[in-house]
Amino acid sequence: MAVAKTVEIISSSTESVEAAVRDGISKAAETIQGIQEAWVQGTKAVIRDNKVAEWRVTLKITFIVT
Repeated sequence: MAVAKTVEIISSSTESVEAAVRDGISKAAETIQGIQEAWVQGTKAVIRDNKVAEWRVTLKITFIVT
């Protein structure tokens, strides 16, 4: 029997939404083993001087508990 757990994190990038997702998963993987999937629950753009300065994503990361 497998047991899975889900955690929610927020990650950001000045490059792109994809970079924010990639960096968030990479950082979470430093302390979480067995990541199975990530759900991008939300996306936000931080605006400075009428331009997108930063992308933020809310991720739900699911992993297998060993």
